[in-house]
Amino acid sequence: MENEAVSKNFIEQIIDQDIKEGHCKKVVTRFPPEPNGYLHIGHAKSILLNYGLAKEYNGQFNMRFDDTNPTKEKEEFVDSIKRDVEWLGAKWHGDVLFASGYFDQMYEAAVRLIKKGKADVMYECAVKLIQKGKAYVCDLTPEQIREYRGTLTEPGKESPYRNRSVEENLELFENMKNGVYKDGEKVLRAKIDMASPNINMRDPIIYRVAHISHHRTGDKWCIYPMYDFAHPIEDAIEGVSHSICTLEFEDHRPLYDWVVRELEYENPPRQIEFAKLYLNNVVTGKRYIKKLVEDKIVDGWDDPRLVSI
Repeated sequence: MENEAVSKNFIEQIIDQDIKEGHCKKVVTRFPPEPNGYLHIGHAKSILLNYGLAKEYNGQFNMRFDDTNPTKEKEEFVDSIKRDVEWLGAKWHGDVLFASGYFDQMYEAAVRLIKKGKADVMYECAVKLIQKGKAYVCDLTPEQIREYRGTLTEPGKESPYRNRSVEENLELFENMKNGVYKDGEKVLRAKIDMASPNINMRDPIIYRVAHISHHRTGDKWCIYPMYDFAHPIEDAIEGVSHSICTLEFEDHRPLYDWVVRELEYENPPRQIEFAKLYLNNVVTGKRYIKKLVEDKIVDGWDDPRLVSI
């Protein structure tokens, strides 16, 4: 019927409201897998949801690899994921994007801020937070950081390194970049609230030292941004309007919003969560499938008992 009402899901309703209120001029979505394994049916749901929304609103769908953890990532997974996304019929806009593609931009921007030279986007963003007094270099061990973080019922306590001066933090962070420290010796943490009821907001780590070769940038970097810091920056840089992810990131949304707010992006992306896809008697988590493969419980990623694409 000509005037038949169209039923829309809650994500479409949010997007419609954002467009109506002028918060969104163009719908831009993305699929941002970490290249540390092969895709499964749960990823297919996310791919088709993000691509379908971009297509529905005559928007843009980006394909981006969040390759910020070189200990687990391989080019083999990058190639496989691209083939699978194409096989599903999702067409991404322009070139395939990589988080590592922003490493150089960050560094160049940071040096420009510190030494009037050139700099790198993610590194620049970290430097900007340090200059605002919103980030600090911490010497606590991973065990001490966990101990200081507190529990769900008890607040955390502040690191003894939390009140270092801006100048000292800038120097220490540059030393981290230059390979002065060993893995785990120092980290860069956001300065938020150690008493927050949301543990993710208790001065989370945003950069760590990792002396390991990256599958795309090689040995150029020995510091890498954490996912919760890198992801909102990538979304903001790419002009993503709606960052659609699964429900386990709901508790991370305040940190996502904090990053884009503190870095003062004019049109910050909006995170929306949806339910993950679960099937009875089937393992759908990538890390769990990977363990089954590595322990030789199944015959590889293409074992018919798996729901890999």
